[in-house]
Formats: sequence, C-alpha cells, structure tokens
Amino acid sequence: MKKISLFLFFAMLFSACAPATEAPVVEQPTAPVQVQPTSTQAPVADALWVSPAVPDVLREDAKLSGMPIVDVPEAATQKLDVSDSGSLWIYALVAPFPTVTDGVSSADLKSAWQGASSGTLSGHPLIMAESTLRAFTALWGEPAPGAVRSVPSDQLLDTAWSDLSTWAIIPFEEIQSKWKVLTVDGQSPIHKDFDESVYPLKVTFGGTNLTVQLPDTNRDASKLATVVLTGVTALVRATAFTMETKGVDRPGELIYSWLHDADVTHISNEVAFDPSCPFPTPGYKNFILCSDPKYFDLLKYVGTDIVELTGDHFADRGAQAMLDTLQMYRDNNILYYGGGADETEARKPVLMEVNGNKIAFMGCNGKVSYTFVKATDTRPGAANCDYDFFTKQVQDVAAQGYMVIFTFQHEECYHSGPCYMHEKGFHAVADAGATVVSGSQAHFPHLMEFRGNSFIHFGLGNLFFDQMTYELPDGTVIDGTRREFIDRHVFYDGKYLGVELLTAMLEDFSRPRPMNERERTQFLTDYFYYSGWLDSNLTPVPQPTVTLTPIALPKP
Repeated sequence: MKKISLFLFFAMLFSACAPATEAPVVEQPTAPVQVQPTSTQAPVADALWVSPAVPDVLREDAKLSGMPIVDVPEAATQKLDVSDSGSLWIYALVAPFPTVTDGVSSADLKSAWQGASSGTLSGHPLIMAESTLRAFTALWGEPAPGAVRSVPSDQLLDTAWSDLSTWAIIPFEEIQSKWKVLTVDGQSPIHKDFDESVYPLKVTFGGTNLTVQLPDTNRDASKLATVVLTGVTALVRATAFTMETKGVDRPGELIYSWLHDADVTHISNEVAFDPSCPFPTPGYKNFILCSDPKYFDLLKYVGTDIVELTGDHFADRGAQAMLDTLQMYRDNNILYYGGGADETEARKPVLMEVNGNKIAFMGCNGKVSYTFVKATDTRPGAANCDYDFFTKQVQDVAAQGYMVIFTFQHEECYHSGPCYMHEKGFHAVADAGATVVSGSQAHFPHLMEFRGNSFIHFGLGNLFFDQMTYELPDGTVIDGTRREFIDRHVFYDGKYLGVELLTAMLEDFSRPRPMNERERTQFLTDYFYYSGWLDSNLTPVPQPTVTLTPIALPKP
C-alpha cells in the first residue's frame, strides 16, 4: 500500500484584525545599483552579473541576495552563468496537448537544432524563451539559421496552440496542463522513474566563488505525485468467468505497472462483493451483478488506493452486501468515496496529502433514472448529484488548498459524447474550482476539454469489464468499447502539471493491454479530433461505428 497521509476533516480559516497603532518609520531599502561601465571600468565590490541564459526563477533568487546587479560581466566580482557545477536545471520538450507523438531521440533533437530537414522534428517549428535559447546554445553551439525561434516565455503556449505543429523547450517549472511533455530518449521529467543522469535537456548554473544561495535543482522528485484514474470496473459475467478459469490477477497483468506504480490508484468498482454470488456465467443478459469476495485480490494486486462507489450496480445485492463490501475496503486500508453507508458518508470527500500535494476526491451519481441506487439517511448507496451541495463543497475544499478530483457516474451513450446532461454537471463542478473532472460511467470512451483551469474528460471507457463488442439499437455491432483511456494525472509542489493519456485495448473479455503504436496513433487522432482540437489538415477519421462479426462468448 502506498503511503498517503489522510485527513478526513474540513478546515475553516479565520483572520483577525490587529488594533491600529501609529505607523513606525521604516527606512526604504536602497535599489540595486545598475552600473553602466566602460570596457576599462574596474569591477564594483561585491557586484553580481547574471547571464541572459539564466532562467527567470534563478534570476529572481539572485535578486533576493541583495547584491548589486550589473549589466556586463567585466563590472562584476561574481558571475552566475552556465557552469560545470551548481544548480541543476531540468527542461522539457513540450507540444500542444493534442499531439499524437509521444517522444523523440536526442539525436533527432540535436539534428533539428543543426538545421536537419528530416527526422522526428521535421515539420515541427521549435520555439523557446531567449534565456533557454542562450543556455542550450552554450551547450550545443549556435543553432542553424531558422532552426529555432525565440518567443517571450509568457507567449509560448499561445504561440504553439495557434499552430499545433509547433514544439517548445521550457524549464520544468513552466509545465502546465495544456502542454504535452514529450520523452527524450525515453525519459520524461514528469515520470516517477525519471533518470536525470541520461537526460539531455538539463543545464547547470553556477559560478566560481559564488556567494548567492541557489536551489539545488528545479525538480525535486520528492514533490512529484501521480494519480491514475480509471473507467468502468465490474468483475462479473465473462470477466469473472475468465478470472475463475485463468486466474484472479489476469485482468491486471499487462497494465500492472501503470496502476501499481502510481502514488494513488483509483478504481471505480461498480459492484458489491457477496459470498452468496453465484458462479459467473458469460453473457450480456444478466444485469443483477455481484462479485465473489476472492476477486478482491485483483484490487490488491494492482495497488488500489481509493475506490469510487458512484456506480449503478453497487446496490444490486441489497444493503447488507453493500455494508459488507464497505467493511472489506476498510479492513484492507482502501479509501472510498462517492458512496457509503448513508447519504452523509457518501457525500464525504477524501482529503489526502501525497508528497506534499493536497488532493481531494469527490464524486456522485448523476443519473436521473437510477434513484434506487442512491444513498439516503437510512440506506447505503451512491451519492446523489446534488449540485448545490457539491459545488459549495468543491469551493470550500479548494479554498483550503486542495486540488479537487471530481468523478461522475452519469448517463451512458455509445459514441464520443458528451452525453445527455453531461456538460451541465461536469461544467458545474469545474466552474466551482475542481482541478480534474472525470467520467467513470462510460463504456465507450468520450472526448476531453479544457475549461478555465480545469481538465475535463467526459468518459474513460471500460477498465475491467467484458464488453468486447456492443450492439447498437439499430443492430450495428461496434468494438469501440474495447478502447480504453487510463489517465495518469501529475502534481508537483501543490500545482497540477497535467495528464498523460495511457491507452489500452481490451482482450479476452477481461484484461486491457497497452495499445500498439498503430492503435494508439489512431485512437488519439480520433479523440483529439472529436474534442475539437486537431487542425483540419490532419484529416481525422469519422466516428468508429464499424460493423463487425460478433465475438463468441467463452463457454461456461
């Protein structure tokens, strides 16, 4: 079980006003001396020159030293510049979020710097702030004419999104959710297993006899936290039958590291565990669902930390099965939310601190036709989507410094969505201040959007569920239910850095496998188009409603 500090309480912050007193006389500090020396000017005592290659954060640290800053190195007694030792600064190769490419080699990156017209970066203009350009020029030499363009740091994101083919190099501290961080030689600074020793996008800043106090680095691994959100899990029917015949752990084997290695692994388990659950029978006609308690071992195997209980089928086997399932979660130190023993518990947020990041989970069931699954004062079940209550709760918890992850069980549809009433509910909690809003109900994956400072994914698709195909009302059989998003959200030092879209394909009625390159390229291209992001020149494909031969179910 990963280590998580849990706080199940709300904090109210109060301020007090001190009585007025006569204002003391304060000496105004002397402004830093700006020296304009001639080429023969002697150095100013204890003056500092800061190279234009130094990133903004280090430059501000240097100003806090109180040492006079001079404009030319000849006038300084100390110099802060690219160096062999000192403060290690990590940079990232980034692209607009709706980018299909996942990574490049350092050889291709340096070739592009030198003006090569072929390779992975071909057709991708490279932009960066002037300080970044100077820093890498010190390492790699002058770039070829036209290979790199300098853009003010506060304009980089807008510049790239205005032409989605544009990529950028930015300091680690400037990563945000609308960027996609690309790997270089397989390394990414937002990954838990990042190895800076073999990563090429790094620069050391320092100086001989430098007395200015600088941070060791701009990336402290102890401040990084990852949260994996998943879609529908229901260990029933053909999935359960496969577990009975091929092993309980089988559904999680091919994506084990994605789930187990996250700091927080979320599973939306829609079904209660019941010792009297009958032996599973493959087939789609059984809609009264339950899971044998031995299937709980799958949740432990993949490292489940928190379970969402907003699902439609939690109440299928009655109140006692729900209460017994809640006790199983407590006995195994697995947190739960979005459902509970009564309405009060079902509405309660889970507040946690993960590597210094304050993260909160909330969720509810927004279906208007499934009132029987909702918790009441006297009955266990899922939390009802009372938006007046939850928007106020999101505001209160966010005001305490928590980054809120809000997940939904909502209306279902078998296209890219969003479905009926999705936008109203998802937008309500985003506008209240939720950092991430995610749909756990979708058997068919849905599109995404950015709304203000929030990332919304209307539906991730299935995780562990047996829908290899689905027959639409008109008789068309689709296999879009096999495609799955598993969203890995990254937080650092109290800031949301963004999401990595992990993609999987359901196999054997039970287990997702990572998509191959062709499948992933098509899947991302489809959904970036559906989300309204891709340039029309990229020629995305139409909605995937391909007629297929139905797949035979395994025989009991």
